[in-house]
Amino acid sequence: MFRPILLCVLTTLPQTGPARVSEAAQYRQQVRQDARQELVDLAQFIPGLRLDIRYATPHNLTGQRIYPEAAAFLRRPVAEDLRRVQQTLARQGYALKIYDAYRPYAATVRLYEALPDQTYAAPPTRGSKHNRGCSVDLGLIDLKTGRDVALPTDFDAMTPAAHSDYQQLPAAALRHRAILHQAMQQHGFRNYPAEWWHFDHQGWEQYPLLDLPFSALR
Repeated sequence: MFRPILLCVLTTLPQTGPARVSEAAQYRQQVRQDARQELVDLAQFIPGLRLDIRYATPHNLTGQRIYPEAAAFLRRPVAEDLRRVQQTLARQGYALKIYDAYRPYAATVRLYEALPDQTYAAPPTRGSKHNRGCSVDLGLIDLKTGRDVALPTDFDAMTPAAHSDYQQLPAAALRHRAILHQAMQQHGFRNYPAEWWHFDHQGWEQYPLLDLPFSALR
């Protein structure tokens, strides 16, 4: 169980969105007060994990680079549970591929401007659970081949086939989706039904929104 977390020293910019932490010093102060606030680098924290950070490339729904570098961070308790997911999947011959994790608030604004549809993009008025370091977008790779396995759609596909209850799919895609979802749910993650790849961690509401670049987290 999570202990209550003091959400301290937030910045509020009138008429430009919700309260959020936008200074590295504020973030570091929170981490000193509660180590669970730390955003950890998944590439270093979870052995065998692979990154495919689409927003660090033009290969995403905007057609532009949103992030200056390919990196993935999550709050420490979230990362610890994701490491357990990786261990569970490894016993079945799979590993995780990460498409996105912590997302600075400024990136959420850009994505919503490109796709102003709340089914697929969080509105800047409330921010995203990605901004809290508590959401992750991911798929699976085969440990033997190192290749992606069959899944319902590509990441960020805005089609009915991306919905988690969509059934008109090849048997392999249905099987792999079920394996991924079962492992994630076993370790404290809840799927967003419109996107088979998107999962939110329990307790997300206890963490503040952040608007810090990846470079400020190292």
